[in-house]
Amino acid sequence: MIVELGHFCVMVACLLALLQVALPVIGLKQNNLVLMASATSLAYGVFLFTLLGFLALIYAFVTDDFSVAYVASHSNTRLPLQFKVSALWSAHEGSFLLWTLVMSIWTMMVARFSTPLTADMRARVLICMAALGFGFYLFLLLTSNPFERALPFYPAEGADLNPLLQDFGLIVHPPLLYMGYVGLSVPFAFAIASLWGNNLDVSWARWSRPWTNLAWAFLTMGITLGSWWAYYELGWGGWWFWDAVENASFVPWLIATALVHSLAATEKRGVFKSWTVLLAIFGFSFSLLGAFLVRSGVLTSVHAFAVDPERGAAILAFLVLVIGGSLILYGARAWNLRSRVTFKLSGRESFILGNNLLLSISAAVVLLGTLYPLGYEALTGGDKISIGPPYFNAVFVPLMLPLMGLMILSNRSRWWATDRSLLTASQGIFAVIAVVASVGVAWAAGEIKVWIVVISSLSFMILLNLCHEFYRRVGQKSNPITRLFRQPVALYAMFLGHLGIAVSALGIVTTVMLSEEADLRMAAGDIAEVGAYTVRFYGTTNVDGPNYVADRGRVDVLRAGQAVATLFPEKRRYLASQSVMTEADIHVRMLGDIYVALGEPLESGAWAVRVHIKPLVRFIWIGGVLIALGGVISIFDRRYRLNVSRRVRQSSVATNQEPVHG
Repeated sequence: MIVELGHFCVMVACLLALLQVALPVIGLKQNNLVLMASATSLAYGVFLFTLLGFLALIYAFVTDDFSVAYVASHSNTRLPLQFKVSALWSAHEGSFLLWTLVMSIWTMMVARFSTPLTADMRARVLICMAALGFGFYLFLLLTSNPFERALPFYPAEGADLNPLLQDFGLIVHPPLLYMGYVGLSVPFAFAIASLWGNNLDVSWARWSRPWTNLAWAFLTMGITLGSWWAYYELGWGGWWFWDAVENASFVPWLIATALVHSLAATEKRGVFKSWTVLLAIFGFSFSLLGAFLVRSGVLTSVHAFAVDPERGAAILAFLVLVIGGSLILYGARAWNLRSRVTFKLSGRESFILGNNLLLSISAAVVLLGTLYPLGYEALTGGDKISIGPPYFNAVFVPLMLPLMGLMILSNRSRWWATDRSLLTASQGIFAVIAVVASVGVAWAAGEIKVWIVVISSLSFMILLNLCHEFYRRVGQKSNPITRLFRQPVALYAMFLGHLGIAVSALGIVTTVMLSEEADLRMAAGDIAEVGAYTVRFYGTTNVDGPNYVADRGRVDVLRAGQAVATLFPEKRRYLASQSVMTEADIHVRMLGDIYVALGEPLESGAWAVRVHIKPLVRFIWIGGVLIALGGVISIFDRRYRLNVSRRVRQSSVATNQEPVHG
């Protein structure tokens, strides 16, 4: 009964989403403020009923209700409780229910915190988000119903959750990623609402900017956690594989990164209106494209859900409708997006324009490498080709170098025009320091390579310029402590974001260039040398887990005769599915990980043992966390919030409309 009630609640949410579109539209036509304002209460209702449906399905998982086909396919009585809950979004149907819940959360948040908006603008934004939500609910109910019963015959025991997904990563990675994916619907809705109302002044950029920063932060954190999860769970020791589904999340991130910077320029100087609108449209459109690629069955990936071409066709139709409709509206309003504001080559606007170009080109080349094999297969009638890391590394890395160069200069730049002394002063000294530090890092790691020196030099230059700019703003002034707390939060957000890029870049190049790997055949008592380390294998013992049995190895790692770590990698066999999984053990250090995984058992009691030495690999994810943190704290800028209220009041007076308050 609870499952049926959950199904009913989702249908009610779908109906309320339709009303959230229809009633405010009527209100706009009739200039009826009550009908316009109904979008807010309806947004709360959509969230409430979606949440109830979501909780009903969780209840079915927790109580092992295998009469529900989706539960029977993805759970088991032996499954630990935390994985029973997260199993809800482990496959297609449940993941899309999570998608609709996240959509309702974002819509409710916009309804709650957009009270300063004028009544018509607020109504248009919520109409756009409700229309998207209604499409998702229709897709869920018509093609991907997770509440369907397998009656009268259903199994006494479930098939179990995919062992690859029985990990903490499943608990946090998909929700964070979906918060980023779906969060990009907010700047999309603001852009469409502004085009719809033909109100394309800078105010819409100011209104949508904090929402964009927050969605971008969630997407950053989701990708970062996904990389970390792949690193320790898959047993390969890799953190990024240029997998097609990884690319499907990376492309929206690149576009969203450009959007974050473009919004700042549009808000501050009124420039790049067309850029900003198009980036808002394509950011969310590529999120939908990622959903299509993951769920249509056209991709083969360890990340892909699914598996039904009919579902893929439905998502593709929705994708065409959203992108096509958005671009048609943009084309009709494009004449009103020209900026009459000028700026000089030395101004921050120039650096943001270069940033937008490089990030857009990067997104295009990644998308091309992802979709080209699919297009080739379709055109040749089934012939397959593969585009792997060599292509992506060859085209993507060269684009990142000038991007990092722009970051160095933009940290010191000013709006409209920048005093050249700010761009040139101390740069020679910083360059010398950065190169010397980079050579020192490479030498300490054991090998001096050109790419390490180049990228680490750029990373150090970013860091030095950030420190110098911070000192110029705070340290050079009287009362530095007071000035420290008076700086806008947006400044600290920018520092953290750019610092995160530098830290990640340093970690990436060092890990890629200086990692050491060894695949060893080892029996109990064997000793092997891996780089500067000595590895001793003590054999394996049998251990029992909650729903698996495992062979647990013991490996001692020594350096110069001194013990460094004792690691216990496992080879697990899950009881329900009889699937075998590799569980690596990692000695975590700030300057580098020691990674050990068991391969396959060999003759005479020996095992295949994989050992990786990963210098500075932690910097990759520390940098990602810093970037996400910068995005989060930017929304708390008090100066920014005050300016929002001021601009809205001015806009309201100009249009003879009063803001609608909750």
